[in-house]
Amino acid sequence: MADDVLRLEQIRKSYAIGTPAETEVLHGIDLSLKRGEFCALIGPSGSGKSTLLNIVGLLDRPSGGKLFLNGEDTTTLDEAALTRLRGRSIGFVFQYHHLISAFTAVENVMMPMLLEQGRPNAAMRDDALRLLDKVGLAQWKDHLATNMSGGQQQRVAIARALALQPSLVLADEPTGNLDTKSADSVFELLRQVGATSGTTFLFVTHNMNLAKRCDRIVELVDGRIVSDR
Repeated sequence: MADDVLRLEQIRKSYAIGTPAETEVLHGIDLSLKRGEFCALIGPSGSGKSTLLNIVGLLDRPSGGKLFLNGEDTTTLDEAALTRLRGRSIGFVFQYHHLISAFTAVENVMMPMLLEQGRPNAAMRDDALRLLDKVGLAQWKDHLATNMSGGQQQRVAIARALALQPSLVLADEPTGNLDTKSADSVFELLRQVGATSGTTFLFVTHNMNLAKRCDRIVELVDGRIVSDR
């Protein structure tokens, strides 16, 4: 559909293909996410969530099926084209925020822009400052990441994920290392960003209290979607 940011058609993933140890871990996944949708992906450990997230994030290729991102069939793209599309269209927020500890908050947010454009400029810094303000950290712009709390660092990571205005953000257990208050604050920030920017979020979590506050919950068990509600 035209308003689908992401569409998966019969996505399969196997390892050790052609050997006696060949194992299929994703078994024909069909899933579509619309613009601005906030979807939780849940499931027990070993259910295939990480494998699916890697495929959706264009970090790994499926063994079968098709993946469309903003209407483009990614399964036909070479590695260079996949890298360009991933950088332009997908933001990532991880459980471990992966900030550069020796960089300030604003420098960390600027990193995707630097990778895209090659050298820093005033407009880039202005964009990074705007994003830090959006996540409530304008006053922390010049603080080193290593001197910030876990919740603050995760907010910087969210700002960094939005640096190139992606249409899809993949959030992999982004509240997993935070205390309850910080986790709730970060979750509400993600929801606010999705509501105001039209960005689509796929939010992987084991926290059912947070999952129930999403627009939609997709449950994966043994490499198959068993519920979508």
